Amino acid sequence: MNHLKTNKNWWQEAVVYQVYPRSFQDSNGDGIGDLTGIIQRLDYLKKLGISAIWLSPVYRSPNDDNGYDISDYEQIMAEFGTMADMEQLIHEAQQREIKIIMDLVVNHTSDEHPWFIESRSSKDNPYRDFYVWRKGLDGEKPNDLESTFLGSAWQFDEPTGEYYLHLFSQKQPDLNWENPDVRNAIYNMMNFWIDKGIGGFRMDVIDLVGKIPDQKITGNGPKLHDYLQEMNAKTFGGKDLLTVGETWGATPEIAKLYSDPKRNELSMVFQFEHVSLDEQPGKSKWDLRPLQIAELKKVFSKWQTELDDQGWNSLFWNNHDLPRIVSRWGNDSTYRIQSAKMLAILLHMLKGTPYIYQGEEIGMTNRVIQDITEVEDIESKNMYIDRISKGYTKTEILASINAKGRDNARTPMQWDNTENAGFTTGKPWLAVQDNYHEINVANALADKNSIFYTYQKLIELRKNYPLIIWGSFELLTNTPETVFAYYRHYQGETWLIVCNFSNQEQPFSLEKTTTKTIIANTEKEYFDLSDRILEPYEAFVVCLAR
Repeated sequence: MNHLKTNKNWWQEAVVYQVYPRSFQDSNGDGIGDLTGIIQRLDYLKKLGISAIWLSPVYRSPNDDNGYDISDYEQIMAEFGTMADMEQLIHEAQQREIKIIMDLVVNHTSDEHPWFIESRSSKDNPYRDFYVWRKGLDGEKPNDLESTFLGSAWQFDEPTGEYYLHLFSQKQPDLNWENPDVRNAIYNMMNFWIDKGIGGFRMDVIDLVGKIPDQKITGNGPKLHDYLQEMNAKTFGGKDLLTVGETWGATPEIAKLYSDPKRNELSMVFQFEHVSLDEQPGKSKWDLRPLQIAELKKVFSKWQTELDDQGWNSLFWNNHDLPRIVSRWGNDSTYRIQSAKMLAILLHMLKGTPYIYQGEEIGMTNRVIQDITEVEDIESKNMYIDRISKGYTKTEILASINAKGRDNARTPMQWDNTENAGFTTGKPWLAVQDNYHEINVANALADKNSIFYTYQKLIELRKNYPLIIWGSFELLTNTPETVFAYYRHYQGETWLIVCNFSNQEQPFSLEKTTTKTIIANTEKEYFDLSDRILEPYEAFVVCLAR
């Protein structure tokens, strides 16, 4: 029996839009986006048709890692506004049938969080055990665990002569989830937000909370699922909230553990297998290689079929950590509009909950930089220093940053062709992409053939056709490598999705006829599917005759 279909949840039919508040809309001219700015743009998001906003962190933070270093979970970062603004955002969004999904960072806090200030003050402080402290080993670090941001994950702390663990920056000490007091403090904080009327949580690096650092286990520790089931029971369980875990190490088997409704953990996961397909195997995200469409088909097919009806997947191309998809795997010059629509159609016709990252719906592109002084992102800066010391050339390093740096996603939202793209009347915290005169929301809304309206239609289709939500997936295998084609089957009906994932014409032939075109990025007719030549980045969805 399919227990996912018998317990339908709003989030299975939803499309989520990620807002990176710092870069979305500035309302007071300080060059930094804020909560009031988001409120001012809710009608735009309502027009797009989304059901929920995933809001990147807005908690109080010293901003070492753009808000992912939290110093107070129950206060708002001053540059974003006040708690009253936050409550107004939740309320105004609800008026438009949009839910707010809070970004929850509970693997670590800021070193400026009161818990850590207490924890480092002495070895017998009641908060000492809120974090992971270890003695050195023969005058050295406890072990050779590395930080995601390069260097050791252990930091020596003078006042007590011990090391604390930080799997990210030195200013992001890891919480000790083995301590029940830590877990209860986190659950209380989550309930504080649930009581304010939010629609759920996106859980940052949640697969790390079961870490056993002494055994060098970071992801998928043995107690991880116990903790999540406890969290579910004490916070969001039974409340019909969307919960999505950021799980870098997940396989389909692990994803089922998180998202099988019978297990009472999370609604769904973000898995990232497709995200590393343009990296050299075994190396870092900065070591580039061209995407092989055959590999992308294989990975997407695996996640579409192996989760089956036991787990639930999220669908995404972009987020605040990833480069712009039209620059990365599309074509951001000659075929920008065509390839952006193709990428949208390919993703949104799959099974799972789609996520749109701000600006994706108008085809925003990566911003090319010429010098490291133009970079804000801590990860890119650290990589630059590290690779210069290892003898890489400046040209090589900048090529990697231009392809994969996180600032690509964080340039301000392009609203119109006024100064700073309508994002701010002040000096933007990160330079606006130069092409905003051409690529902006005002232009997109004025052009009925824009990328925006393709996204709007895809969202509308998901609301109206259960096939998109519940249908099974079947890959077409006898196509050219760069033609990504698949079926969705549901209750006797079959849709065919065909995407030319290249800037070359490709042949496509199927001895079948269609009853209607659901959506396409061309004006063509698609009644007869035999002996066709697909244009670069052509994409269409048709209902096949029975």
